[in-house]
Amino acid sequence: MKNLERTIKALANLRRLKIVKFLAKNGNASVSEIASEIRLSFKATSKHLSILTSAGILDKEQKSTNVIYFLHKQPPQVARKIIVLLSNSRE
Repeated sequence: MKNLERTIKALANLRRLKIVKFLAKNGNASVSEIASEIRLSFKATSKHLSILTSAGILDKEQKSTNVIYFLHKQPPQVARKIIVLLSNSRE
């Protein structure tokens, strides 16, 4: 139940939903690219990315001086369902 709660809390934020939708569409992106897309500061975007990564929804890879984020290969089941919904959403 604790993992379910963490996943739901991580996705219970409009900015984080936008991040997940953006990455579902684009595959991967750096913090700066994501910040630009969702119109948020680098620092605030990093915090949101940290929450999504801790919940097992995103994964990251260090490339030189950039950190690249992408959807986790096996996110929690509830997150997978929400990712599908977001991918099909026109909003």
